[in-house]
Amino acid sequence: MGKLIIIEGTDGSGKQTQTELLYKKLKEIKGEEKVKKISFPNYESRASEPVKMYLAGEFGKTAESVNAYAASVLYSIDRFASFKTEWEEFYNNGGIVISDRYTISNMIHQVPKILDEKEKEKYLEWLVDLEWGKIGIPKPDIVFFLDIPFEFSQKLMKNRENKITGGKKKDIHEKDGNYLKNAYETAKELSVKYGWNVISCVNRDKLRVIEDINDEMIKITLENI
Repeated sequence: MGKLIIIEGTDGSGKQTQTELLYKKLKEIKGEEKVKKISFPNYESRASEPVKMYLAGEFGKTAESVNAYAASVLYSIDRFASFKTEWEEFYNNGGIVISDRYTISNMIHQVPKILDEKEKEKYLEWLVDLEWGKIGIPKPDIVFFLDIPFEFSQKLMKNRENKITGGKKKDIHEKDGNYLKNAYETAKELSVKYGWNVISCVNRDKLRVIEDINDEMIKITLENI
């Protein structure tokens, strides 16, 4: 069995950059044939079409238009399809898989839709059982949470091109600042609950250097694989 490393964070936290850098470093250390990089949603897959529809507002103009369970199923299908068609064999043969987002993204972005604390817990238990139990995609071995304060991430997102709209127009998550702020607060709470590796991206009110952040991540990775 292989190892699954997840890099999570709210929008604008640098997940893609850090995933790519960690991937390159691990290839140099472990060998190119031993490491694979994936990302979610997998927008190149047909399985991501319902996710694209959701984010584009086709099921409702706000994130709250689609409840946490329904939205999660859309993303779960995308992850299942990716696993079965792209990396199941590689992972089962001992490969190291690094993923930009995973099940944890649903936790971060869907829990804010649920107000009751008991209902939040029921949802989290349901999601973990659905994906890592019933569907059978792998449970992560290492989860990194890139912690960048909401105010910083908003500035970084301002002129970023959206993968759904193909321009600066925001999807239903990105255009709702209050929703994104709640997602960040949720992520902070869940990082404690689940014991994720929290990587602070800001030090003394300044963004840390990309390489400095990644050095911390590679150290933790090598200690745990």
